[in-house]
Order: sequence, then structure tokens, then C-alpha cells
Amino acid sequence: MHLILASTSTYRRALLERLQLPFLCQAPDVDETPLLDEHPAALAQRLCLAKANSVATLNPTALVIGSDQVASIDGSCIGKPGNFENAAGQLRASSGRRVDFYTGLALVGRDAGIEKVQVERFSVQFRKLSDAEITYYLNKEEPWDCAGSFKCEGLGVALFERMIGDDPTSLEGLPLIALCSMLREAGVRVL
Repeated sequence: MHLILASTSTYRRALLERLQLPFLCQAPDVDETPLLDEHPAALAQRLCLAKANSVATLNPTALVIGSDQVASIDGSCIGKPGNFENAAGQLRASSGRRVDFYTGLALVGRDAGIEKVQVERFSVQFRKLSDAEITYYLNKEEPWDCAGSFKCEGLGVALFERMIGDDPTSLEGLPLIALCSMLREAGVRVL
């Protein structure tokens, strides 16, 4: 069985490459609009499974990996900022607060009868940030395509007081510890 990552994310692709397994990438066809009053964890779970199923339908002999990440402050979703102004607003709202990231992970193999899904929670406690620090950071990394408006694998780590969770790769967008476990259960040797 070959592996397919149901994503066009360069971040997820780079994370999966760490496992040194051959894989393909394919864009899923999924409406990512949240449902009314949908909790961030439920949204992440629904979307990762929908993405994996979308690609698995077209590739029934493959093992398809789907993932989706939802960031939230006090249960309210915050998305990718898209530009400087939105990113600055997100970082001001995060200053001195905890932001929770829910990363959904699904593994689907149609012909093999495999469907596994789980959600990893990872939290970041931001330190108090000045407007000058926010501006400096955003001009350096331009994280317009990152939920929460930072890149933890880069300079974004300087925004934090601490990180709370079991798998730091889940904060980057693909929980590799959980994925390795799912792949082993599906008969894929990672090591």
C-alpha cells in the first residue's frame, strides 16, 4: 500500500518527509466551513477525516493521511490571518494568554478497511507582547498562512512563555508521534 498525504500544505509535507517514507500529495476536495457552534476539536476531527476520505475515495488501495488544525482562544476559533493587520490582531489577542491548537489526524485505507482518527491538543502560553515586538516578529516571518499567526519552528518560539502538550509536531500541523502509531497498527514499518 502506498501513502498519500491529503494536503497541499508545504508544512505538512515537510513534517511527513521526516519519517523518510515514500508518499504522494493530493489535494482533498473539502468544504472547511465550520458548522454552527462546532467546537474547535470537533471541527479538526471532522475536517481531517473528510480530507482523508475525499482522497481515499479516488485511491482505494492507498493509505491516506488527513490532517487539519484549528486554533482557539477561549473556545473561539482563530484562523489563518492572511495579512499583516489580521496577524497583528491575532497576536495582540494572544498576548499573555493561552491559545489551544487542536490537530486532527486521520488514516484511511478503503480496501484495507482502515479508518483511524484522533485529535491532539497542544497549547501555547504567550508572554505579554508589545506592539513593537509584534511588528518586528511579523516583518521577520510573515506567518500569513499559519493559524495563530506564528511559526513555532522559527522565530515564533520567542513569543511564548511555554508550550504544553505531548507532541510538538502537532503544533506544526501533523502529529508525527500519533501518526507513527497509526501507521504501525496499519502494518507500515516506520523503522
